[in-house]
Amino acid sequence: MDIGAPDYFAIMVLAFIAVTSVLGSSRIRGMASLLIGLTIGLVGLDQMTGQQRLTFGSLQLADGIDVVIVAVGLFAIGEALWVAAHLRRRPGRPIPVGRPWLGRSDVRRTWKSWLRGPFIGFPFGAIPAGGAEIPTFLSYVTEKRLSKHKDEWGKGAIEGVAGPESAASASAAGTLVSMLTLGLPTTAVAAVMLAAFQQYGIQPGPLLFEREPELVWGLIASLFVGMVLLLALNLPLAPLWARLLRIPRPYLYAGILFFAAVGAYAVGGEVVDLVTLLVIGLVGFGMRRYGLPVLPAVIGVILGPAAEQQLRRALQISDGSVTGLVDTPFSVTVYAVIVLLLAWPLLKRLVLRGRGSDRPEPEKAA
Repeated sequence: MDIGAPDYFAIMVLAFIAVTSVLGSSRIRGMASLLIGLTIGLVGLDQMTGQQRLTFGSLQLADGIDVVIVAVGLFAIGEALWVAAHLRRRPGRPIPVGRPWLGRSDVRRTWKSWLRGPFIGFPFGAIPAGGAEIPTFLSYVTEKRLSKHKDEWGKGAIEGVAGPESAASASAAGTLVSMLTLGLPTTAVAAVMLAAFQQYGIQPGPLLFEREPELVWGLIASLFVGMVLLLALNLPLAPLWARLLRIPRPYLYAGILFFAAVGAYAVGGEVVDLVTLLVIGLVGFGMRRYGLPVLPAVIGVILGPAAEQQLRRALQISDGSVTGLVDTPFSVTVYAVIVLLLAWPLLKRLVLRGRGSDRPEPEKAA
């Protein structure tokens, strides 16, 4: 099947709607968070016209804001500032360190999450609009909706770890599909692998399986070897990582701020990256203060520029006609799913109201 610019744009719109529809208690707040992420994604040079957007005359911002800085700022800096603002009013409690092995009750609660994760992660890893972030977030909110232990979410619900990790692992395997068969890297790691292939004169594509079968099957086998090694390393070290949470929170979050700043500075080696990190951290603190979910903003930063590029390509192909966005069966199907997602709460409310009106009224006592 030939997937073009309208199809890619429809997939990205589906990702936007899916994340904002299922995250949080308010769709308006989810949309507001998504708009913040899309605005941050606009910073830099327009890829088609070369015009500067939201750079405020700074040449350092001409290349845009790296996703790493945005994610670290919203999650790490914003969370650290939020904890610091409530540190005296909410004293920390000792965190127990559990065992690295799963008990029977844990297996019973997570086996369905393990099976659902690959169905979410693999398709998103295989398409250019995917990556590991989107399926991880979607798996998390899916497990939260389906969980019977909603009171444990935010306090260590095991489904919130099992499902996203399963989806992320499947997404990593899915990235090899488009890279090996089409030569399209969907993640930064896949892009590095593609560059390594090209340095040795290997061009990924449909004929790669015939010309370099040892490389392809060796690469696939390395996935299984890597999983076994990760299991062997993480099981004995898991209690050690858990004990880090026993560090007093002032020292713990001071260390988080330090390593976050070092990581942001290492991205580009510019002081403006640290200033940008602090500004985005303040934005994350404000989002936390007013109940805006952070994940739609990260999704907007990741997919916003790509969605804009695919939209403009589709409009160029159709000579500016909006009907060019829905001129393929695949895009029409995706937009139908989007309409269903948006209309589902209303339809569900109407169905429940209809069932309530069909019930016979209780007879009044004489």
